[in-house]
Amino acid sequence: MRKPIKRALVSVYDKSGLIEFAQELHQKGVEIVSTGSTASTIEKSGIPVLRVEELTGFPESLDGRVKTLHPVIHAGILADLRVANHGEQLRDLGITPFDLVVVSLYPFSETVRSGASVDQCIEQIDIGGPSMIRGAAKNHQSVAVVSSISQYQIIIDALKSGGTTLADREALALAAFRVTATYDIAVATWLGQQSPEESSDWVGVSFTKIRALRYGENPHQSAALYSESGNTSGIANAVVLHGKEMSYNNYVDIEAAWRAAYDHRAPAVAIIKHTNPCGIAIGQSISEAYQRAHECDPVSAFGGVIAANRTVTREMAERVSEVFIEVIAAHDFEDAALEILKQKPSIRILKVARVNADREFRHIDGGLLVQNFDRVNADGDLADNWKLVAGGALSGQELADLEFAWRSVRSVKSNGILLAKDGAAVGIGMGQVNRVDSARLAITRAGERAKGSYAASDAFFPFADGVEILIHGGVKAIVQPGGSVRDEEVIAAVEKAGVTMYFTGVRHFAHA
Repeated sequence: MRKPIKRALVSVYDKSGLIEFAQELHQKGVEIVSTGSTASTIEKSGIPVLRVEELTGFPESLDGRVKTLHPVIHAGILADLRVANHGEQLRDLGITPFDLVVVSLYPFSETVRSGASVDQCIEQIDIGGPSMIRGAAKNHQSVAVVSSISQYQIIIDALKSGGTTLADREALALAAFRVTATYDIAVATWLGQQSPEESSDWVGVSFTKIRALRYGENPHQSAALYSESGNTSGIANAVVLHGKEMSYNNYVDIEAAWRAAYDHRAPAVAIIKHTNPCGIAIGQSISEAYQRAHECDPVSAFGGVIAANRTVTREMAERVSEVFIEVIAAHDFEDAALEILKQKPSIRILKVARVNADREFRHIDGGLLVQNFDRVNADGDLADNWKLVAGGALSGQELADLEFAWRSVRSVKSNGILLAKDGAAVGIGMGQVNRVDSARLAITRAGERAKGSYAASDAFFPFADGVEILIHGGVKAIVQPGGSVRDEEVIAAVEKAGVTMYFTGVRHFAHA
């Protein structure tokens, strides 16, 4: 059974499509009650409108902070017309109920992202809007609620059919409660960030579904992509310029590649396979960086994903097009580069707006782990602050190579060992259950390139056996956090071999 729409309360910040929508309401004989600038916009188009202050007999006050917070408004929204007593009370009070409530909220999140002052942000915390939305959504048996301009067409179609169905109103109510929940989370999160002390007793995040994915990590797992509400940046919101649909694993891998590439200040490229790097390098140009990253392990790079921290040039695209790559991501691409890459029908090309996340989340059974985002930016990540514990001090270029290795090993799954030379990874050992195996794997992958290379370990060496493998492989210098109870034993082994070693005092575990 359809419920006719005879009276609508319209109060929207976003005026897009408002006139056309109001015309549809008016043509179907709907009385429009409205507020402030919304009423003025409708009036200017020649459509009759009853202003809220005329209805309540109470003027807008406090610079518009109080407009709809009045019993005449909220009784008209909240009256459950299935209850005889509610109808009688409305008649006694001289209140006409609403059949439709249309509200779009103040743009709080957009104001925060604009860098506005605290006072400006507070002024964009909507009070009356959420109250009307929640009231109408609660009373959806009697009232339809529109909380987004994207829902105008639902009402227009309903008007043509004689009114809204209960199913229409239930769907609109669910959408409305999601709008207010997302809004409240945004306000609470921002307000907590204004505190001089970190607020750690509550975490609120909301996500909106972008699309279903073909499957998850494996074909038997269902999956979908969601975007953090209010966020328009990052991998989740990347624009796919070309190629097949992105898979779950594509997103996981390109996220790892993106982080790895942006750990470097110079032009850098990271090639990732199963969330681990098979190549990382910097160069004078992004094309050179890619070529050197690919040379680290061309076998493993086959079918990998690539992220660049600079615009992808024609020269880089020409080199990438010579091999099979699943995904390439950058903040921009030269037109000539796109033309070359698009000749490969299967490659996914992602244009990503960079986001500087400050926290990361990991779901566990029954809960959530939250930590600050690990970036290579702490004092211990700068070579100038390292402590020389064995061997002679390195020259400027040598120290730069060691620092490159240290910046790169952050993206290697622990236990992680990375060997580098001339600003490029030459051997990587990752994901082993002991550091000895990771050291051995890095040396093996590097082969002859291990001689004279610079080694980085994401965490301390618990015994001397790990550094002894690196020394035997020919590394020139080692950088590690230090902090083992056997540091002196490790230092002695390195000193005896005539190899240089620095302690950073910072660890970069990456367990998943």
